[in-house]
Amino acid sequence: MSSTSPVVFVHGFIGTLDITGYELPHAVPDLLGYGEHQAVPFDAISLPSQVEHLRAFVDARFGSKSVDVVGHSVGGAIAMLFAHTYPEYVRRIVNIEGNFTLRDAFWSASVGRMSQSEADAMLQDFRADPLAWISSSVTAPAPHLSGIAARWLAHQPASTLRAMGQSVVTTTGNDDYSTVIETVFDRHPVYLLSGERSRKG
Repeated sequence: MSSTSPVVFVHGFIGTLDITGYELPHAVPDLLGYGEHQAVPFDAISLPSQVEHLRAFVDARFGSKSVDVVGHSVGGAIAMLFAHTYPEYVRRIVNIEGNFTLRDAFWSASVGRMSQSEADAMLQDFRADPLAWISSSVTAPAPHLSGIAARWLAHQPASTLRAMGQSVVTTTGNDDYSTVIETVFDRHPVYLLSGERSRKG
């Protein structure tokens, strides 16, 4: 996608986005509860708070320049909410397997319903065999993906996943959410990408 606008990549439910070889101005911020922001408390983590966090990040990094936003999975939902709340900040959106309905949020919803001990145990199991975890999403993953998966799984605590899962359900289950999505499609160019497995589903 050739562009003079900076590109902001918004990661999904687990991990971050690995952007290599992209020469145009761009950024891959950690969302609240992830990476450098892992210490953010449970009650401060929600999709609306991620939108405000993203706005502050774009202000600090790019000033008044409008950006292209690429969001993956839950990051796709955040990208749409960001464009709805701050339309002047966004030129266009690439939404990769984004959550458009509550049905799209089946896994994050199940994590949101877990107790803290259940979520901790789930993440511990994933971390014990990162390649097996990523195999649930990637057909025949190459061995080097084990290291990437391990890094992604270490990128957030289980409490962040619970908070995000609960907020995804609350946000995408709201009666107004479909109107929000429609408004963004009306205002901005939106490009949709899906993986092989999600297309089949």
